Amino acid sequence: MDNLDKIVDRIEQNLDDKDAIREVALKSCRAVTRLSTAMIQAVHRRDDVDVLFNDARDEDSRIRSLLVEHPDLLHAGFVESAFQELCEAAILLAVIHDQELPTPKEMGATDTAYLLGMADCIGELRRFALDFLRAGDVEGASAYLGKMERFYAVLIRFNYPNALISIKRKQDIARSLIEKTRGELAVAVRGRELEKKIEEIDKKL
Repeated sequence: MDNLDKIVDRIEQNLDDKDAIREVALKSCRAVTRLSTAMIQAVHRRDDVDVLFNDARDEDSRIRSLLVEHPDLLHAGFVESAFQELCEAAILLAVIHDQELPTPKEMGATDTAYLLGMADCIGELRRFALDFLRAGDVEGASAYLGKMERFYAVLIRFNYPNALISIKRKQDIARSLIEKTRGELAVAVRGRELEKKIEEIDKKL
């Protein structure tokens, strides 16, 4: 047992190093989450998001570099959550600009984080659909409803246990949002048809 202290000292040093790396990664994850939220807000305001996106990607790369020797931390909840937020923002940005969607590999995210981010993106697309409805643009709102439905059609393919991917609740929320948006769109369509009929009657009078 002469080497016991050396063994324990080494283990303690390893854990100290890992804890220090974890703290730095946590800080970067908070930055990714904050920047991703700011990106989504900027997209809704139609503001430029290039600086925010580049900063978020820099933090993303920093996290992956920090944790390359600590894969257990890379797949920890706080990292997955940050990557999920970044995927949501990147997917939304691509949809709004009618671009190819980024892949999980391009985002440096796990498949799980990517799918969960996609699920959350449906709620943001609903906001755009409502904006078009308020502006009286039924066709624009319908186009965004179609995008919501397209994502949902993909998401419901993933029927796995929560131990693999905890997506069931997000699927339920997405379905509810789509049904609600579909109903609001139907009301708007009927309202517009009624307005047209009234205009036609007025012209005949």
